[in-house]
Amino acid sequence: MKTFFTRTASALVFVAVMLGGILWSPFTFFLLFLLVNIFALQEYFKLIRLIDTDYQEVSVWHRYGVVVASCAITMAFTGQAFGSADISLGFMGWWMSVIFLLVLPMGEILLGKDFSLKNIGYSALGLLYITVSLGLLIDLRLSVHDIIFTGNTPGGQPGWLIPLLLICFIWINDTMAYIIGSLIGRTPFFPAISPKKTMEGSVGGMILVVAVAGIFGYYWGRNWLDLQHWLSLAGIAAVFGTAGDLLESKLKRLAGVKDSGSIMPGHGGFLDRFDSLLLASPFAWIYVQSFMMV
Repeated sequence: MKTFFTRTASALVFVAVMLGGILWSPFTFFLLFLLVNIFALQEYFKLIRLIDTDYQEVSVWHRYGVVVASCAITMAFTGQAFGSADISLGFMGWWMSVIFLLVLPMGEILLGKDFSLKNIGYSALGLLYITVSLGLLIDLRLSVHDIIFTGNTPGGQPGWLIPLLLICFIWINDTMAYIIGSLIGRTPFFPAISPKKTMEGSVGGMILVVAVAGIFGYYWGRNWLDLQHWLSLAGIAAVFGTAGDLLESKLKRLAGVKDSGSIMPGHGGFLDRFDSLLLASPFAWIYVQSFMMV
């Protein structure tokens, strides 16, 4: 019972913080996912150190320099949204990114015990896997004025709409997959990676989230997006969200741990909470850029 209350309380706090950060303003959205980026990146580094002990030997310069570079890259995705016409947060982030990404390998050569392209590769993959994915999500939030909306929304076009839809679709997919898998799941789905997932649960979750998106989009959502966009974004969240969950499960299995972290009592770490979003965000961004931009 104590575990149940702990999980419930931490989940409520998590939802409140997420909704506040997403809905309050573009800047709180940026701050929210900047923090998610920092903590998720630290958990990724911890997993890599467990998978390959050579990564434990990286210099302090490398360890903290990658974090600074990731923050700079995240800032670069804000473009001209924050600041003045002469100097913006995105402009500063872009130049900081260039400087750190050029200087980091040089610092590794000079300050590291043993120069290793492999360790630089692990860090680069972390930036691509986590920082770039979340940066694209931030870009989705800030580029709303270029997105084609089918109707007029009170107070202007909601920039938080697509990121929030993506998160909601992932949650619905995970929830439905768990329920269906618990009820009728028989066939293992990638048992070597995630033994508890079943084919019935995964496929059922995907079908139901697309169905929910279609029903909501048809009856209530056409003021914001055309029906095909509701269906497509739900499909992206379902397919690539599931793939993202499996990818992180593979990393944890290689590292020999159950959770990526313990920041959320009863729910694991940041990677555990955002693994699906990390893979779904780039594909949602590609879809929006290809089919929903003016």
